[in-house]
Amino acid sequence: MSDWAAIEHAISAATGRAFSIDDRRAALGGDINEAHILGDGERRFFVKTNRPERRDMFEAEAAGLVELRQATLLRVPEPITVDATGELAFIVLEYVPLARPTRESMTRLGEGLAELHGIVATRHGWDRDNTLGPNPQHNARHADWTEFWRENRLAVMLDALAPDYPDVARDGDRLLAVLPDLLSGHKPEASLLHGDLWGGNAGMDQDGRPVIYDPAVYYGDRETDLALTELFGGFSPDFYEAYWGAWPAAAGYREIRRPLYQLHHLLNHARLFGGGYAAQARRVMNQLIARA
Repeated sequence: MSDWAAIEHAISAATGRAFSIDDRRAALGGDINEAHILGDGERRFFVKTNRPERRDMFEAEAAGLVELRQATLLRVPEPITVDATGELAFIVLEYVPLARPTRESMTRLGEGLAELHGIVATRHGWDRDNTLGPNPQHNARHADWTEFWRENRLAVMLDALAPDYPDVARDGDRLLAVLPDLLSGHKPEASLLHGDLWGGNAGMDQDGRPVIYDPAVYYGDRETDLALTELFGGFSPDFYEAYWGAWPAAAGYREIRRPLYQLHHLLNHARLFGGGYAAQARRVMNQLIARA
Protein backbone atom coordinates (compact mmCIF):
# COMPACT_ATOMS: atom_id res chain seq x y z
CA MET A 1 0.00 0.00 0.00
CA SER A 2 1.41 3.41 -0.96
CA ASP A 3 1.64 6.23 1.59
CA TRP A 4 -1.23 8.12 -0.05
CA ALA A 5 -3.35 4.98 -0.14
CA ALA A 6 -2.62 4.53 3.56
CA ILE A 7 -3.80 8.09 4.21
CA GLU A 8 -6.96 7.45 2.19
CA HIS A 9 -7.59 4.32 4.24
CA ALA A 10 -6.97 6.15 7.54
CA ILE A 11 -9.40 8.94 6.63
CA SER A 12 -12.02 6.43 5.52
CA ALA A 13 -11.67 4.45 8.76
CA ALA A 14 -11.74 7.55 10.97
CA THR A 15 -14.75 9.14 9.31
CA GLY A 16 -16.72 5.99 8.48
CA ARG A 17 -17.02 7.13 4.90
CA ALA A 18 -14.90 6.10 1.91
CA PHE A 19 -12.36 8.69 0.85
CA SER A 20 -10.38 8.58 -2.41
CA ILE A 21 -8.00 11.40 -3.31
CA ASP A 22 -8.79 13.15 -6.57
CA ASP A 23 -7.14 16.47 -5.73
CA ARG A 24 -3.87 16.96 -3.88
CA ARG A 25 -2.13 20.28 -3.53
CA ALA A 26 0.78 21.49 -1.44
CA ALA A 27 -0.01 23.89 1.40
CA LEU A 28 2.05 26.11 3.60
CA GLY A 29 3.29 23.88 6.40
CA GLY A 30 6.13 25.81 8.00
CA ASP A 31 9.72 24.59 8.27
CA ILE A 32 9.00 21.32 10.07
CA ASN A 33 6.44 19.29 8.12
CA GLU A 34 5.20 18.86 4.59
CA ALA A 35 1.57 19.92 4.29
CA HIS A 36 -1.12 19.06 1.76
CA ILE A 37 -4.80 19.72 1.12
CA LEU A 38 -6.52 16.54 -0.01
CA GLY A 39 -9.95 16.39 -1.63
CA ASP A 40 -12.31 13.80 -3.08
CA GLY A 41 -14.71 16.18 -4.80
CA GLU A 42 -16.95 16.51 -1.73
CA ARG A 43 -14.66 16.81 1.27
CA ARG A 44 -11.25 18.32 1.94
CA PHE A 45 -8.71 17.61 4.68
CA PHE A 46 -5.46 19.23 5.77
CA VAL A 47 -2.66 16.69 6.13
CA LYS A 48 0.83 17.12 7.58
CA THR A 49 3.54 14.52 7.09
CA ASN A 50 6.98 13.90 8.55
CA ARG A 51 9.35 11.03 9.25
CA PRO A 52 7.71 7.96 10.84
CA GLU A 53 9.50 8.53 14.15
CA ARG A 54 7.67 11.86 14.51
CA ARG A 55 4.31 10.15 15.05
CA ASP A 56 4.44 11.06 18.77
CA MET A 57 4.74 14.73 17.78
CA PHE A 58 1.54 14.47 15.76
CA GLU A 59 -0.26 12.57 18.51
CA ALA A 60 0.62 15.31 20.97
CA GLU A 61 -0.57 17.94 18.50
CA ALA A 62 -3.90 16.15 18.11
CA ALA A 63 -4.32 15.93 21.89
CA GLY A 64 -3.50 19.63 22.18
CA LEU A 65 -6.12 20.56 19.60
CA VAL A 66 -8.71 18.53 21.51
CA GLU A 67 -7.75 20.38 24.69
CA LEU A 68 -8.11 23.76 22.98
CA ARG A 69 -11.52 22.83 21.61
CA GLN A 70 -12.92 23.45 25.11
CA ALA A 71 -13.00 27.12 24.10
CA THR A 72 -16.26 28.34 22.57
CA LEU A 73 -15.25 31.68 21.03
CA LEU A 74 -12.32 30.34 19.00
CA ARG A 75 -12.37 27.88 16.14
CA VAL A 76 -9.85 25.06 16.51
CA PRO A 77 -9.46 22.51 13.69
CA GLU A 78 -10.73 19.06 14.59
CA PRO A 79 -8.08 16.32 14.48
CA ILE A 80 -9.36 13.43 12.38
CA THR A 81 -6.63 10.81 12.76
CA VAL A 82 -2.91 10.23 13.33
CA ASP A 83 -1.03 7.25 11.91
CA ALA A 84 2.25 6.15 10.36
CA THR A 85 3.49 3.98 7.52
CA GLY A 86 6.98 2.64 7.05
CA GLU A 87 7.92 5.85 5.25
CA LEU A 88 6.07 8.65 7.04
CA ALA A 89 3.91 9.74 9.94
CA PHE A 90 0.87 11.89 9.30
CA ILE A 91 -1.87 13.85 10.99
CA VAL A 92 -5.18 14.52 9.26
CA LEU A 93 -7.09 17.63 10.31
CA GLU A 94 -10.32 19.37 9.45
CA TYR A 95 -9.58 21.75 6.58
CA VAL A 96 -10.41 25.35 7.50
CA PRO A 97 -10.14 27.83 4.59
CA LEU A 98 -8.69 31.07 5.94
CA ALA A 99 -9.46 34.67 5.01
CA ARG A 100 -7.55 37.89 5.60
CA PRO A 101 -7.97 39.05 9.23
CA THR A 102 -10.17 42.06 9.86
CA ARG A 103 -10.39 44.47 12.77
CA GLU A 104 -13.48 42.64 13.97
CA SER A 105 -11.83 39.21 13.76
CA MET A 106 -8.79 40.48 15.70
CA THR A 107 -11.12 41.82 18.38
CA ARG A 108 -12.84 38.45 18.51
CA LEU A 109 -9.46 36.72 18.72
CA GLY A 110 -8.53 38.81 21.76
CA GLU A 111 -11.86 38.03 23.42
CA GLY A 112 -11.51 34.34 22.56
CA LEU A 113 -8.00 34.09 23.95
CA ALA A 114 -9.16 35.67 27.21
CA GLU A 115 -11.91 33.04 27.38
CA LEU A 116 -9.41 30.25 26.66
CA HIS A 117 -7.17 31.46 29.48
CA GLY A 118 -10.12 31.25 31.84
CA ILE A 119 -9.96 27.44 31.54
CA VAL A 120 -7.66 26.46 34.41
CA ALA A 121 -6.00 23.46 36.02
CA THR A 122 -4.72 22.93 39.55
CA ARG A 123 -1.06 22.71 38.54
CA HIS A 124 1.17 24.06 35.78
CA GLY A 125 2.13 21.71 32.96
CA TRP A 126 0.18 19.01 31.18
CA ASP A 127 -0.34 15.25 31.26
CA ARG A 128 2.02 14.69 28.33
CA ASP A 129 5.10 16.24 26.77
CA ASN A 130 4.90 17.73 23.29
CA THR A 131 7.07 19.87 21.01
CA LEU A 132 7.81 23.53 20.39
CA GLY A 133 8.54 23.41 16.70
CA PRO A 134 10.60 20.22 16.35
CA ASN A 135 12.20 20.53 19.80
CA PRO A 136 10.94 18.61 22.84
CA GLN A 137 8.77 20.56 25.28
CA HIS A 138 8.68 19.17 28.82
CA ASN A 139 5.40 19.54 30.66
CA ALA A 140 5.93 17.75 33.98
CA ARG A 141 3.42 19.17 36.46
CA HIS A 142 4.51 21.69 39.11
CA ALA A 143 2.44 23.48 41.71
CA ASP A 144 4.88 26.40 41.76
CA TRP A 145 5.09 28.53 38.60
CA THR A 146 8.66 29.73 39.15
CA GLU A 147 9.84 26.15 39.52
CA PHE A 148 7.97 25.12 36.37
CA TRP A 149 9.44 27.96 34.31
CA ARG A 150 12.95 27.34 35.59
CA GLU A 151 13.00 23.55 35.17
CA ASN A 152 10.70 22.89 32.21
CA ARG A 153 11.39 25.92 30.06
CA LEU A 154 14.63 27.83 30.67
CA ALA A 155 16.96 25.15 32.09
CA VAL A 156 16.26 22.60 29.35
CA MET A 157 16.83 25.20 26.63
CA LEU A 158 20.07 26.38 28.21
CA ASP A 159 21.35 22.82 28.61
CA ALA A 160 20.64 22.11 24.94
CA LEU A 161 22.47 25.27 23.83
CA ALA A 162 25.48 24.87 26.15
CA PRO A 163 27.70 22.80 23.80
CA ASP A 164 27.48 25.31 20.93
CA TYR A 165 26.84 28.52 22.91
CA PRO A 166 28.67 28.32 26.26
CA ASP A 167 28.34 32.10 26.72
CA VAL A 168 24.54 31.75 26.54
CA ALA A 169 24.68 28.98 29.13
CA ARG A 170 26.84 31.08 31.47
CA ASP A 171 24.48 34.03 31.28
CA GLY A 172 21.60 31.62 31.71
CA ASP A 173 23.04 30.26 34.93
CA ARG A 174 23.21 33.79 36.29
CA LEU A 175 19.61 34.40 35.25
CA LEU A 176 18.36 31.20 36.87
CA ALA A 177 20.00 32.28 40.13
CA VAL A 178 17.90 35.47 40.23
CA LEU A 179 14.70 34.01 38.75
CA PRO A 180 12.99 33.77 42.19
CA ASP A 181 13.58 37.51 42.64
CA LEU A 182 12.23 38.35 39.18
CA LEU A 183 9.05 36.32 39.78
CA SER A 184 8.72 37.12 43.49
CA GLY A 185 5.07 37.36 44.49
CA HIS A 186 3.82 36.27 41.05
CA LYS A 187 1.48 33.31 41.54
CA PRO A 188 -0.55 32.93 38.34
CA GLU A 189 -3.33 30.45 37.80
CA ALA A 190 -2.54 27.54 35.52
CA SER A 191 -4.42 28.71 32.41
CA LEU A 192 -4.93 26.66 29.27
CA LEU A 193 -2.36 27.99 26.78
CA HIS A 194 -1.87 27.71 23.05
CA GLY A 195 1.86 27.68 23.78
CA ASP A 196 3.14 28.86 20.38
CA LEU A 197 0.88 31.79 19.54
CA TRP A 198 2.73 33.76 16.91
CA GLY A 199 1.05 35.36 13.89
CA GLY A 200 1.46 32.30 11.68
CA ASN A 201 -0.60 30.14 14.04
CA ALA A 202 -3.76 32.26 14.12
CA GLY A 203 -6.17 33.45 11.46
CA MET A 204 -9.79 33.96 10.51
CA ASP A 205 -12.17 31.58 8.80
CA GLN A 206 -14.43 32.69 5.97
CA ASP A 207 -17.24 33.47 8.41
CA GLY A 208 -15.01 35.88 10.36
CA ARG A 209 -14.44 33.54 13.31
CA PRO A 210 -10.90 33.53 14.73
CA VAL A 211 -8.96 30.29 14.27
CA ILE A 212 -5.93 29.00 16.18
CA TYR A 213 -3.85 25.96 15.23
CA ASP A 214 -0.36 24.35 15.45
CA PRO A 215 -0.31 24.52 19.27
CA ALA A 216 2.25 23.57 21.91
CA VAL A 217 -0.37 23.18 24.63
CA TYR A 218 0.16 23.24 28.38
CA TYR A 219 -1.31 24.97 31.44
CA GLY A 220 0.62 27.93 32.82
CA ASP A 221 0.82 31.69 33.13
CA ARG A 222 -1.55 33.24 30.59
CA GLU A 223 0.96 36.06 30.04
CA THR A 224 3.28 33.65 28.20
CA ASP A 225 0.86 33.53 25.26
CA LEU A 226 0.59 37.33 25.25
CA ALA A 227 4.36 37.77 25.41
CA LEU A 228 4.86 35.66 22.30
CA THR A 229 2.23 37.60 20.35
CA GLU A 230 4.36 40.69 21.00
CA LEU A 231 7.67 39.11 19.98
CA PHE A 232 7.22 38.50 16.25
CA GLY A 233 4.22 40.72 15.46
CA GLY A 234 1.09 39.96 13.49
CA PHE A 235 -1.48 41.00 16.10
CA SER A 236 -3.26 44.33 15.75
CA PRO A 237 -4.08 46.91 18.43
CA ASP A 238 -7.69 45.66 18.25
CA PHE A 239 -6.53 42.27 19.53
CA TYR A 240 -4.72 43.77 22.53
CA GLU A 241 -7.52 46.21 23.32
CA ALA A 242 -9.98 43.32 23.46
CA TYR A 243 -7.74 41.00 25.49
CA TRP A 244 -6.49 43.51 28.05
CA GLY A 245 -9.98 44.99 28.25
CA ALA A 246 -11.29 41.60 29.33
CA TRP A 247 -8.27 40.73 31.49
CA PRO A 248 -6.01 43.69 32.35
CA ALA A 249 -2.24 43.31 32.50
CA ALA A 250 -0.80 42.78 35.97
CA ALA A 251 2.02 44.92 37.38
CA GLY A 252 5.45 43.80 36.22
CA TYR A 253 4.32 42.19 32.98
CA ARG A 254 5.83 44.64 30.52
CA GLU A 255 9.07 45.31 32.39
CA ILE A 256 9.92 41.82 33.68
CA ARG A 257 7.71 38.95 32.62
CA ARG A 258 7.21 39.84 28.95
CA PRO A 259 10.94 39.71 28.16
CA LEU A 260 11.40 36.71 30.46
CA TYR A 261 8.72 34.73 28.65
CA GLN A 262 9.90 35.86 25.22
CA LEU A 263 13.36 34.59 26.17
CA HIS A 264 12.13 31.02 26.04
CA HIS A 265 11.24 31.42 22.37
CA LEU A 266 14.47 33.24 21.56
CA LEU A 267 16.40 30.31 23.04
CA ASN A 268 14.31 27.87 21.01
CA HIS A 269 14.99 29.89 17.86
CA ALA A 270 18.70 29.90 18.67
CA ARG A 271 18.56 26.10 18.69
CA LEU A 272 16.78 26.12 15.33
CA PHE A 273 18.34 29.00 13.46
CA GLY A 274 21.60 29.95 15.13
CA GLY A 275 23.67 32.77 16.50
CA GLY A 276 21.60 35.88 15.84
CA TYR A 277 18.93 34.63 18.20
CA ALA A 278 21.59 33.54 20.70
CA ALA A 279 22.97 37.07 20.80
CA GLN A 280 19.49 38.51 21.23
CA ALA A 281 18.81 36.05 24.06
CA ARG A 282 22.02 37.13 25.84
CA ARG A 283 20.97 40.77 25.66
CA VAL A 284 17.59 39.96 27.18
CA MET A 285 19.14 37.85 29.93
CA ASN A 286 21.60 40.54 30.93
CA GLN A 287 18.85 43.18 30.99
CA LEU A 288 16.77 40.94 33.27
CA ILE A 289 19.74 40.20 35.55
CA ALA A 290 20.30 43.95 35.91
CA ARG A 291 16.67 44.36 37.04
CA ALA A 292 16.80 41.63 39.70
